[in-house]
Amino acid sequence: MRRLDGRIAAISGGASGIGGATSKRLASDGAIVEILDKDEASRVCAEIAVFGGRAQHNLCDVTDEKQIAAAVRSIEARHGKVDILINNAGILTVRKPWHLKSRHELERFMQVNYLALYSMTQAFYPLIKKSNHGRIIMVGSRTVFVGNPGMAGYIESKAAVMGLTRVLARELGGERITVNAVAPGMIATAGTRANSEEQAFDQMVAVQAIKQRVEPEHIADLIAFLASDDAEMITGQTIVCDGGSFLH
Repeated sequence: MRRLDGRIAAISGGASGIGGATSKRLASDGAIVEILDKDEASRVCAEIAVFGGRAQHNLCDVTDEKQIAAAVRSIEARHGKVDILINNAGILTVRKPWHLKSRHELERFMQVNYLALYSMTQAFYPLIKKSNHGRIIMVGSRTVFVGNPGMAGYIESKAAVMGLTRVLARELGGERITVNAVAPGMIATAGTRANSEEQAFDQMVAVQAIKQRVEPEHIADLIAFLASDDAEMITGQTIVCDGGSFLH
């Protein structure tokens, strides 16, 4: 028996990058995956079907509360509950000094990277309450701890996510729902590559304790652990997964 057999996992931004890797990993562990993404998810759903997994795409922009509500209704009709919620969808930043950033840029990061996550959690909470294995996992960022220059809006939004993680862990602990965050380092996803030169990834590896690129699958492995019964007493935590660069 696989450790997530029969669990229902809702994953925002689950069509590609960290979300895509997580969709495949949880499905390989036996979870029935519900992807919420504004982009096409047929490729990852097909890859999951190859090994006998189950995945469904819900077309959803997580900044649109009506679309979130529609996705929740569809998932409830199919399964009646959700065991695992992965709040992964978000946007990255082009580095720019804080004094050159507009208020609109800052508000956009908060809208997508924090407020949308809040709305997702709020909308799915009634379904998670029905589970005996409730897990909420946020995707944060290690940049919160290192304060990378030119990333003020992005870091602000991710710091808010980590704060919410702590609060929800306290509020939902009585219902045995765990709430944790993962904090990836520099991951070579399509979004990151669009904003970073290839040399930057090599430079990151050079300052890591483990001299190897961190891949989306490494983050997916961590998320799978936190989603499992093995992590039932872990809550309110933010776990950095960056090959040890934070140790530099």
